[in-house]
Amino acid sequence: MTCYQNSQADGWYRQLLQDTTAFPFFYTYGGVRYAGFSPTCLIGRETSRDGERETAVLRYQISEALVATLKLTHSYAYGVTEWTVYFHNPSQRNSELLAAAETQLRFAGESPVLKGILGDHVNQYRPYSISLTEMPVRFTSESGRATHVSFPYFNLEHGTGGSMLAIGWAGTWTADFRYENGETVYTARSVNNLCTYLKPGETIRTALFVRADYTVRRESYATNYWRSWFIAENLPKEDASGKPLAPFSTCCLASDTGLPNSDGSISERHTTWRPSLEKMIEENVKVDFRWFDAGWYTSPDKQTVESDWWNTIGTWVLDPEKWPGESFRESTDFAREHGMRTLMWFEPERVTNPAALAENFGYREEWGIRCNAIDRYETASREVVTNNIGDPACFAWTLKQVTDTLRRGKVEMYREDNNSNPGELWRYLDTVEGEGRTGITESRFIDAHYRLWDGIIDCTLSYGGCGFVDSCASGGGRNDLESMRRGVPLLRSDSDRTTTGLRLSMTTAFNKWIPFCGANTKEKTGELALTGRTDPYTWRASYLPALNVDSQFVQDPDQDFDILRFGLSEWKKLSPYLLKDLYVLTPWHAERDTYSFTALAYFDEETRRGALLAFRQENCPASELSLSLPFVPAGATVCLTDEDSGEAITVCAQAEGAALTLCFAEPRSARLLWIEVK
Repeated sequence: MTCYQNSQADGWYRQLLQDTTAFPFFYTYGGVRYAGFSPTCLIGRETSRDGERETAVLRYQISEALVATLKLTHSYAYGVTEWTVYFHNPSQRNSELLAAAETQLRFAGESPVLKGILGDHVNQYRPYSISLTEMPVRFTSESGRATHVSFPYFNLEHGTGGSMLAIGWAGTWTADFRYENGETVYTARSVNNLCTYLKPGETIRTALFVRADYTVRRESYATNYWRSWFIAENLPKEDASGKPLAPFSTCCLASDTGLPNSDGSISERHTTWRPSLEKMIEENVKVDFRWFDAGWYTSPDKQTVESDWWNTIGTWVLDPEKWPGESFRESTDFAREHGMRTLMWFEPERVTNPAALAENFGYREEWGIRCNAIDRYETASREVVTNNIGDPACFAWTLKQVTDTLRRGKVEMYREDNNSNPGELWRYLDTVEGEGRTGITESRFIDAHYRLWDGIIDCTLSYGGCGFVDSCASGGGRNDLESMRRGVPLLRSDSDRTTTGLRLSMTTAFNKWIPFCGANTKEKTGELALTGRTDPYTWRASYLPALNVDSQFVQDPDQDFDILRFGLSEWKKLSPYLLKDLYVLTPWHAERDTYSFTALAYFDEETRRGALLAFRQENCPASELSLSLPFVPAGATVCLTDEDSGEAITVCAQAEGAALTLCFAEPRSARLLWIEVK
């Protein structure tokens, strides 16, 4: 297996512990700019070790009204250092103003190049590569959905190696890169507009900042260094046993009810689920999770939600007309008895009709922050009411509403959505409070959100459910690193339910950074289309750790169960490799480019086995694709076996990276080849 230990990175971490005055963190307090942490202010120090991870917690008395706590963790297995700073007011009076809290790192090394991807939504994970000697770069996110538009993960190549960098914060953030005097300067902050005093007893925190130095200046090396660390030390555990999270499949039954359905699970009810599940069992096309999406709840005025799931959320109580008595629990029990679990959709950061919620469900109207905001499609402005979980009482009410429903239904996985941009609402509430404190609403809100997920995970674990949640915010809006320690994106983007070309484009960009994610198994004309094309080409483009099966089981008389069995069976065969090293073997192509090849390989260094997926898109004029396999060392022999034909191809590597040519009989075709290196 590749060894990613890095003695130079270990030395940097030890030096930080020895001299915290040089710690790369800066802030302004009471009008004075502070750099690092003075040992004369140290009032507490604890160090612990868990395997190859060491954590130091250092507390500093900055003033009577401000204590700073530095939580610093280092992985000796990977040479990765991470830190978060907490500010607390232990006194009985307000602190001075705290502002401009940021991390700043300097990297020596010639020819610095910044690589990464942009965010979801308008940018659809488009990659970039920028020479910092030619121009400085700034990325900023103000919307409150941290990975829409921009993406807070960066690959900074410099000298003979490089550094992977991340900002783990689900709110606003900024990252600046500039090259000066032979060094690259990186400045990162969370809560972009922070300028606040802390009231007695208040605590706020920064983002999780990560520095991961690597030693070989090659993008595939950096990619797999990051993926390996991410999977080993960030990916949440599957359940209470602590076993690693493994690939799984899901399926939503909403399109299989025979009833009108605008989106989500609006048409699902106690009479619809059994025929679908029984047919899945009969045809041997069971999935791991039944996906139960939006529209299952009663509205704030206790009405049945017939079509408008967007404007009726907030109760988080099952609609008693659709799901009388314990009928929903009956459906989850049936699924469990047949080896399937359930995941359930919520959107706790937004409410509708606060007055009715107050009258009927014990809500307080003042918890709902009203402000005009861009809706989930960003085509128009509409009033959005944000549920202020930063308020302790609102937080407690929300957590109880959610966990009571999860526990009553024994739902194994919580799925969260957020279809609004809360950033402007946080800033609005800062001004409404009129206390001259900017950034305080966001600080409370994001901290509360992480604690909300922690409480929900504790709930599902308590009865044998998942040790993670599904992270969604109109698709890929909440994939920051801190969130990814609690959740996985079952849909890395809402638009990933459309064309196969877009799906391939996203896999070759997004999966370099966040290994565990999913897409739809159909090619559709639109995100919300209920029908679409499914064939081996689309299935193979959809093979990701989360396989989201899109199918009708009883309502489509032309349903081809053979293609379902084909896809599920082949994905299960491939799934052991999906969290191994990833090699993108062809240039990235844009989502609308259907004239190219796409090829990628997953390879397990330990077993020397893997799989290669290659696609000739529908308008690609060429029939042959020449590749190099970078994971094959010089002098080795690689045997590739075609899944469809059984044909074996043997190639001897004269130099590092065996050369291979693949032929495709026709456009819109995909090949799957099993790899063995000897």
